[in-house]
Amino acid sequence: MNWSWWCTSSLQTWTWEITLYPGVWILIAGLLFTYFRMARAKSVTTSQKLYFVAGVLTLWVASDWPLGPLGAGYLASAHMTQFVLYAFVAVPLLLRGTPEWMLRRVLARLRLYRITKLISGSLLVSGIAYNVLLVASHAPITVDSLRASQFGSFAMDMVWILIGLLLWIPVISPIPELRAKNYLNRILYLFITTSVIAVIPASALTFGDFPLYTTYELAPRVFDLNALEDQQIAGLIMKVATIPLTWLAIAIMWFRWAKQEGVPTTQKVDN
Repeated sequence: MNWSWWCTSSLQTWTWEITLYPGVWILIAGLLFTYFRMARAKSVTTSQKLYFVAGVLTLWVASDWPLGPLGAGYLASAHMTQFVLYAFVAVPLLLRGTPEWMLRRVLARLRLYRITKLISGSLLVSGIAYNVLLVASHAPITVDSLRASQFGSFAMDMVWILIGLLLWIPVISPIPELRAKNYLNRILYLFITTSVIAVIPASALTFGDFPLYTTYELAPRVFDLNALEDQQIAGLIMKVATIPLTWLAIAIMWFRWAKQEGVPTTQKVDN
């Protein structure tokens, strides 16, 4: 059994020997400890606690062994799976699990409320920021540079959380003024933001004729996949795996919008 602070690329042959990552455990434990300690100050519903714990567990699965090291230095497809879990699963669960008063307190202590409101207050700014970071974080020079060190690999994981926050805060933030004003705006924002620019890196990975990432091209092979096949799978994950998650959120908002729009009609009939 080996151990390392955080997942990073390695030229060692992949084995299923468990590797311990204390940095991951400290992060996960810190999130849970902070949340439940703050939850003692005011009421937090059971559903919110379940959402938050599910989000933290998703972060843990995406960061720890075996997915963490596979994504950090062996498989581009595992790397992309991590991204989807971070940005499209963990972040919305964490937001759903955080009550309004708690998020306000966190943003105030970190002095991030103003910049958060500035960015999320404009759907255009949020959408552009999301797509710029999305493309930049998956650029070959970024991946090959950051995955080469533990600090860089940790930074990439944190950027993915930031990408998720940029995408989801205007949609499901517990703070009302950080959300788009109505469901239709949120639906259009989510659809356009995830369906236009995001196609470019996904298509480049899926239809590329040669491996784009040196990290995964030179890595010891896993599951008998060559580097190009692995990259094509990564592109498909980026393109396909996000669709049901995005459309699930859109469907939920659509039904809530329809229910909201139907209230005045019902009241008028009753009167």
